[in-house]
Amino acid sequence: MSTVSILRRYGLALVCCVAFIALYAAYTSPNTVPSAYVGTAADPATFYTPQQLHDSAVLNALRNGIFMLSWPWQWAIYLLLLNSGWSRAWKERLERAALPSLVRLPVYVLLVYAVSTLLYLPLRMASYLVSRGYGISTQPFAGWLEERGLDFVIGYATILIVFAVARRVMNRGGRWWLKLWLLSIPFTLFMMYVQPVVIDPLYNRFDELSDPALEGAILELASRADIPADRVYEVHMAGKTNAINAYVSGIGSSLRIVLWDTALAKLDRPEILQIMAHEMGHYVKHHLEWSALGAVGSSLVLLWLGGGIYKVVVRSKGKDWSIGHVSDMSALPFILLLLSVLNFVSLPVSNAVSRQAEGAADRYALELLGTEDGAVSMHQKLAVAALSDVNPPLLMKWLRSTHPSDMERIVEAERYAKSRGERAP
Repeated sequence: MSTVSILRRYGLALVCCVAFIALYAAYTSPNTVPSAYVGTAADPATFYTPQQLHDSAVLNALRNGIFMLSWPWQWAIYLLLLNSGWSRAWKERLERAALPSLVRLPVYVLLVYAVSTLLYLPLRMASYLVSRGYGISTQPFAGWLEERGLDFVIGYATILIVFAVARRVMNRGGRWWLKLWLLSIPFTLFMMYVQPVVIDPLYNRFDELSDPALEGAILELASRADIPADRVYEVHMAGKTNAINAYVSGIGSSLRIVLWDTALAKLDRPEILQIMAHEMGHYVKHHLEWSALGAVGSSLVLLWLGGGIYKVVVRSKGKDWSIGHVSDMSALPFILLLLSVLNFVSLPVSNAVSRQAEGAADRYALELLGTEDGAVSMHQKLAVAALSDVNPPLLMKWLRSTHPSDMERIVEAERYAKSRGERAP
């Protein structure tokens, strides 16, 4: 089949995907809440302006559409590399050049990763332009492009190292998927450790909290939670986004509690303390350790299931795709395709686990502070800053939502206030 025919077929498939997404968007109304919550603090009509409601509806339809399209787009790229013969041609030309294996592999991986990154760039750019157009992103295009270049360097280095090690293990036969899993454990823990202290600072500037009095209040709160923290990190995000966030990352001595400068600018002290207490909840409830354990466990399932599928497909399609054996370097596009599909299939489970942890951290924050003061208004401000859909449709919740919806979080805060006889603002 010619490259033109393949592109025509993939184009038709993507058009069908777009049609499905458009129909889904048309039949799911954004920012609707159950009748019991209409007119309450959980109803976006009470804290969004009419223009914000309109913008949120359009923006979230676009967000969901780009997200839903991104997966078949990825798969089409990898299938194109395999079925068009590009992957085979690159491998053969490198072999004819009589280059040593230590050179062939990095060049081949670079070709696969560069072409797939370039072909995926239109969706990345669409997401950026949509976010920029609705005032969520404030990052200049040059800065955005620079970060995508950094993404490419880090991604290429990671794939090259992992693929080189995987090929060596697979060459030795046996239960190579189990050996790869055992090797993945220290790698996973290492990446979780270095993320906040090595990788994150490449993208953003981190400083001590600019408000000493607020830092003292946060550290006092940490002391009440028995958290041995001696500082809170402020990350400079205002030059990139108007959204509000805070997070905990790292494990062991690399643990970081981080507050975005946009939160300092847009939230008052009770609201900031609610966010920080929430992040402390992740620490106290050992969510980071559970996350590491979950990553290790899920990688075992992924390698066992993926390894079985991989061997079956290589036996049946290996000749067509010029994959002579399981450790053939020309298998990289198929490996990336398989990992992407498995990642997509696992989203409902991983997102459900994440929502449970985030809900537990919300409840811990209310209990640690002993009040819901600031919780309702904080969630409202977070929603407005991101123009989020406060009650996303079920499919988007399964596939995209790592946190409880804004509606659910506001209702939970009000429920806590009612149980204490308080009155939520």
